[in-house]
Amino acid sequence: MSKGNTFENDVLALIFNATTIANIAINATSGPLTVLYVSLHTADPGEAGTQLTNEVTYGSYARVAVNRNSGGWSVSSNSVSPVADISFPTAGSGTMTATHAAVGTTDTGNAGKILYSGTLSPNIAITTGVTPIITTATTITED
Repeated sequence: MSKGNTFENDVLALIFNATTIANIAINATSGPLTVLYVSLHTADPGEAGTQLTNEVTYGSYARVAVNRNSGGWSVSSNSVSPVADISFPTAGSGTMTATHAAVGTTDTGNAGKILYSGTLSPNIAITTGVTPIITTATTITED
């Protein structure tokens, strides 16, 4: 079975904007997350993975916190996009390719529950001096 289109949008708004789904779900009543953490990966972290699974390891890398509200994420038509480009720290060392990104629950160095992950297209070639960026054209879609 599939979710209805309106409910798909509701689920994204609940997760990314902390918007209650009337009569079904509310934002956490005790200590709700106020940010979500975006991570980069050198391969698919998989559905059983964490934010540490295949995470990039370049010098000065850190996950980026994005506000969990309409100032951080735009939700419409069953998809979500960042409101502003997500710029990761500039690589201080290392050479690798980020092929996937994930949105999760914890900052750098912690396992973190992955809420959504997917392929980056195009991939991001990372070398010293490169600042990896996920643009506002990046979307996560429920369907």
